This record gives sequence, structure tokens and C-alpha cells, in this order.
Amino acid sequence: MNKAKPSPLLILISAPSGGGKTTLCNQLLASRPDMVRAVTCTTREPRPGEKDGVDYYYFCAVEFQRRQRAGEFIEHATVFGRSYGILKSELLDKLHSGKDVLLNVDVQGAATIRGRAQTEPELKRALVSVFLTPPSIAVLEARLKNRASDPAAELARVLEEIAG
Repeated sequence: MNKAKPSPLLILISAPSGGGKTTLCNQLLASRPDMVRAVTCTTREPRPGEKDGVDYYYFCAVEFQRRQRAGEFIEHATVFGRSYGILKSELLDKLHSGKDVLLNVDVQGAATIRGRAQTEPELKRALVSVFLTPPSIAVLEARLKNRASDPAAELARVLEEIAG
């Protein structure tokens, strides 16, 4: 019997900053060789050890805006003064390769992608959305402080926005 290969999935993992998205995504990728990660774009500076084209595509604000105006992004958002987005070509090329695609996005990006999926049949068919929440604001604050990659003022702003 010849079984047809299932259609690839777009697995959308979202959480607030420090919510565990990257940790979960790294564990999934390590345990699932048939899964690939969509690389997102950002205007933020690379953190120590990050590489362009691997962790993110790093664009200056002008290049990001040019691509945004050209309609190259499936979604894009500005979060805490930095722009983030996912190139249509990045996402669709990986889905068309037949592999499941893992997407690590913030809360705003997840909402945009879910909205786009309602009008784009290929996304609607493939999309599985997972939202992570830390056990408490105190745990989230400890994670962000332990990460030690953001200035104190930005950390306070993130925590204030999340706490509401």
C-alpha cells in the first residue's frame, strides 16, 4: 500500500518575551530532523553568538521598510522599537519543500499570522498555533534577568507591558 505523505504543517509557537519560545523551538528542532525553522527578519542588533541568516536576517530600518512596502512579508510588527517580520518567500519555500516549518514569533506576529491564515488557504490548511505562558510574572522576570541581553530600562518596559 502506498501511503501519501501528509501535508507539511506550519507550527506557530508564540509567547511574551522570555516566555520560553526559543527553548521549546530548539528542543523541537533537535528531536525532529524532519522539521525546519523559518528564519525571521529583524532590525535589532545581533546578540553575542547570533549569525545572520541562521538566527535572524538582520536588516537596517531602511531595508526593512523597503521590503515591507514591497509586500515581501507575511507578517511584520514593531515591538519595543524594533521591527520583526517573516518573508513570504522564506515561509512558503520551506512549506513547499515538504517539511514541517517551525515559527517562533511574538504575540503580535502570531495574531497577524492567524488572521492571514483565514484568507490564505495554504496557511489555513497548514497552521497549528501554540501559545506559551510562564507560570508567573516573577518567573518571567527572573528569566529575562538571567538572559541578561536587554538593558534594564527595556526589561522594565517589557515587564510593565506584559503585566498590563
